[in-house]
Amino acid sequence: MIRLLENGAYLVNGMEIIEDNAEAGAALKSITGKDVNSAEAKKGTIAYGILKNHNTADSMDQLKIRFDKLTSHDITFVGIIQTARASGLEKFPMPYVLTNCHNSLCAVGGTINEDDHMFGLTCAKKYGGVYVPPHQAVIHQFAREMLAQAGGMILGSDSHTRYGALGTMAVGEGGPELVKQLLNKTYDIAMPQVIGVYMTGAPKKGVGPQDVALAIIKAVFDNGYVKNKVMEFVGPGVANLSADFRIGVDVMTTETTCLSSVWRTDSEIEHFYEIHGRKGEYKQLDPAPVAYYDGMIICELDKVEPMIAMPFHPSNAYTIDEVNANLMDVLDDVEKRAAVSLDGKVPFTLKNKVHNGKFLVDQGIIAGCAGGGFENICAAADILKGKSIGSDEFTLSVYPASTPIYMEIAKNGVLATLMETGAIVKTAFCGPCFGAGDTPANGAFSIRHSTRNFPNREGSKIQNGQISSVALMDARSIAATAANKGYLTPATQFDGEFTNPVYHFDSKIYANRVFDSHGVADPGVEIHFGPNIKDWPSMPALPENMILKVVSEIHDPVTTTDELIPSGETSSFRSNPLGLAEFTLSRKDPAYVGRAKEVQKAQKALENGECVGEAFPEIKPVAHAIFDKFAGVDKTNIGIGSTIFACKPGDGSAREQAASCQKVLGGWANIANAYATKRYRSNLINWGMLPFVIDEGELPFENGDYLFIPDIKDAVENKKASIKAYVVTKDFKEIELKLGDLTDDEREIITDGCLINYYGRQNS
Repeated sequence: MIRLLENGAYLVNGMEIIEDNAEAGAALKSITGKDVNSAEAKKGTIAYGILKNHNTADSMDQLKIRFDKLTSHDITFVGIIQTARASGLEKFPMPYVLTNCHNSLCAVGGTINEDDHMFGLTCAKKYGGVYVPPHQAVIHQFAREMLAQAGGMILGSDSHTRYGALGTMAVGEGGPELVKQLLNKTYDIAMPQVIGVYMTGAPKKGVGPQDVALAIIKAVFDNGYVKNKVMEFVGPGVANLSADFRIGVDVMTTETTCLSSVWRTDSEIEHFYEIHGRKGEYKQLDPAPVAYYDGMIICELDKVEPMIAMPFHPSNAYTIDEVNANLMDVLDDVEKRAAVSLDGKVPFTLKNKVHNGKFLVDQGIIAGCAGGGFENICAAADILKGKSIGSDEFTLSVYPASTPIYMEIAKNGVLATLMETGAIVKTAFCGPCFGAGDTPANGAFSIRHSTRNFPNREGSKIQNGQISSVALMDARSIAATAANKGYLTPATQFDGEFTNPVYHFDSKIYANRVFDSHGVADPGVEIHFGPNIKDWPSMPALPENMILKVVSEIHDPVTTTDELIPSGETSSFRSNPLGLAEFTLSRKDPAYVGRAKEVQKAQKALENGECVGEAFPEIKPVAHAIFDKFAGVDKTNIGIGSTIFACKPGDGSAREQAASCQKVLGGWANIANAYATKRYRSNLINWGMLPFVIDEGELPFENGDYLFIPDIKDAVENKKASIKAYVVTKDFKEIELKLGDLTDDEREIITDGCLINYYGRQNS
C-alpha cells in the first residue's frame, strides 16, 4: 500500500524510479546515454523550479522567498494586521485575502466576533485587500477557487494552507511570517529537501482521498520522513485521480509535518481552472526528464482500503476492517494513548461503544477544507440515497466548503437527498474541525472527514470533566456508517453506483458579496475597533543575563498547539492578547498561567525600578545566590522570566498564539528535545523567545526549578552553538542548551524582544 525508500531516488521521464545506490549511475546512463549528477538532477523537481522563481537571494542554499498572495482567517488576521500596523504597515503590497470561517457563528462573547469581522472589512478597504464574509467559504476552498495559480506560491496563517494539487506551492505559517511579507520582507529558509510521492494504480470503489491521506500519514509521521520537507506527487497514478480527490489528499499533507506540497498537473487540473473561470492561471508542471528526490514514497492506490484514524492523532490509523476485526485490541491501545494525552484527569473508554460485537458511533461530520468538497458530498449522498440515519443518538452534519458548492448541490438535487435522510446541511464553517461547532456529548465518539483529531480539539474540557473523542474517516465511509445507523462500516461495502455529477461553478455569490479592492488602498477609511481588540503589550529586549523559572513540564511524546493554547471558544479572544493569554495551557496544565504571572511580577519590577524581592519574594534568594557566584551580574543586567519544557511541542496548527501567549505572560524560552514543526519554532523566534533544545534523556531540572543563563545576549549575537546554563536550585548544576540554526535576522528579532520591536528599531 505505502512503501518508503531508504535512499534518495531518481525519477526518469516521470515514470521510472531508480533508487540511489551503487548501481544507479550505470542504470541512468543506460537509459539517458549520459552521466547523471544528483546535484544537477535535484534542480529537475517541480518544487525546485517554483522555489527558484520566488527566491530573491543570490543562492539557492538559503532562500529568501517572496510569495504571490497571502490569506488569513478571522482568528488570525486581527493579530497579524495589528502587528503589521505597529511595525509600519501602509498598504498590502500583494493580494491579501481575509476570510471569516472560524468565528462565523458570532455566538461567544457578545459582539467580539462580528467586531473582528468589521475590523477585517475596514482593513481590506484601508490597505487594499479582499474580504470574504462569514459563511461564504472556508479559507482554503476560497483559495482553491479564486487564488491558486500553477507555479505560484501562497503563504497563509492557517497550517492547512495546501494547494499543491493545483500546482501551487503553499505554506502555512504563524502570523509574523505574513507580517514580514506585508512589510516587503522575505520568508527565509534553507533549501528544503524534496520527497517524491510516486503514485500507481487507481483507488478501488468506495475509497476516498481521506483514506489515501491517512495511509500516507501513518507511514511517515512517527519516523519524520517528510518533516519540514516538500512532498512532490508524481507517477502514473496521479492521472487516475480527479482534481477534488487530489485536493483531498493534498490538504492532509500538513499532518505529515511537511513544509509544503506540489503535484504534477495535467488536463484534469486545467479543467479545474477552466470551470472556475481562470484558465489563464494553469500551466503544465512536470519534473524534468531526470529528477532527483531526497526520498521516495511509493503509494499503490489500488491497495488502499477505507481507513480510520483513531484518537488522538491522524497517524493512529488502521483500516476500518482491522478495527472491526480486532475491536478490543484497538480500543485497549486507544485507552493507553488516552492515559498519556489526558494525564489521567478523566476516565476514558470506548469499549462501551461496542454493541453485539459491533462498534457504534455517536456522530458523523463531513466538513471544512478536507471533507466539504463537491465530490465528497455527492459520493456521500449516493451512499445515503433512500436511507435514513435513524432517530436515535446518531447524528450527521454536512458542511459544504463554499457557497458555490452549496449552490450546486441545491441545483442538482444532492441537498434534498441528504436532508431527507435526516442529515443536516449547514453553511461553510471550520468549527467542527477545531472545536467550535458540533461538539459531541460527554463520552461520545465522532467520526469526521476533517483534518485533525487531537485531544482537546473537538470541544472537550478536561478540567471540567468533559471528554469526547474524534476519529478521522473519509466522507464515503462516514456515509456508509450513517446508512448503517451508526455502526462502523467501510464504504467498500456500498453495492450501488456512484453518479459522479458534473460540477458547475457559479461565481455570482462571490461577485455579489465579496469585497475586492483590486489592490487599491483607501487610506481615509477608519478601522473598526471593537472593545475586545487590543494592541500588543510592550515586550522587553533580551537581557545580557537571564533567570528562568520552569513553570510547566510536559512529557507527552508530542504536544500539540491545541494543548498549548486551546481552540474552540477561546478563538474569540484571538484579537485580545492579554485576554487570550489567560487560557494558555489551560487544558494541559491549568496552574501554568498563575505560575507564569508570579514570575512576571519580578521582571515588571525590574523594568519599573522597583524592589524585585517585594514584587516576588521567592526570587530574592535565587538572585542573591547568582549575584554571589557570578561577578558582574546584578539587577542592572538581568532579565527574569519563565519557561516550559515539552518533549516535542508544536504539532498541528500554525497559530502564533501558542507562542505569543507565553511571551505575553513573561515567557522567555521553550526547552525541548525537538520541535514538532518549523512553524512553531518560527513563532517562538518571532515573539522573541529562545527555542532551546536539550538532549534526550533524564531531565536535569524539574518544574519549579530556576535556571541561570549567563551572557545569553552575547551567545545569541555571536552565534554560539552551545550555551552553558545552571540549575540554580540544584547547586548550580551545569547543563548545556542549544539554539540550532538561526538566521542573522532571527538573532536580531530575539535580541530585540519580538518582531514588533525589531521593525520598530529599524523604522526609528
